[in-house]
Amino acid sequence: MRRWMVAVLAVASVCLAVGGVGAAEGDSEKPVGKIKLTAESVAVGVGYSWGSGVLTFGGKEYKFKVTGLSAGATVGASRMEAVGDVYYLKKLSDFNGNYTSFSAGATIGGGGGIIKMRNQNGVHLSLQGTTQGLKLTVAADGLKIQIE
Repeated sequence: MRRWMVAVLAVASVCLAVGGVGAAEGDSEKPVGKIKLTAESVAVGVGYSWGSGVLTFGGKEYKFKVTGLSAGATVGASRMEAVGDVYYLKKLSDFNGNYTSFSAGATIGGGGGIIKMRNQNGVHLSLQGTTQGLKLTVAADGLKIQIE
C-alpha cells in the first residue's frame, strides 16, 4: 500500500510539472476576483462532485453551483472547502463554464493542496483547498460552474 501511495505522489509531481496549469499562469497577473466553494464527491472508478460557492467580482458577490466528474482511478468519498483567486475574468458571463485541470494525489483524514483550473473562456482559478475523508485519485478532473 505504501509503495502504491509513493507511486501516486511521484506521478502527481511529474504530471503537475509537465501537463497541468503551470504555477506561473495566473500568479504573474493580479487577481480580479475571489472565490470560495464547498464541494463533496463520491467515486468508484468514475466520480461525481457537487457543491456551491460565492464569487466576489467587481465589488459584488455572486452565488454559483458546481457539478463535475472525474474519470480515472478514483476511489472514496471526500468533502472539499477551497478559497482562492480568479484571473482573466473580464465579464461575469465568462465565469460560467467547464473548468479542467490534471490532478493526482491522495487524501487520508484531512489534507490540502493547491488546485489550478481554467475554463473555455480563459478564466483561471487558483484555489487552496482542504479535504476531509478518504480519497485516492489519479484522474483528469472537470467541474461545471454556473452562476445562479
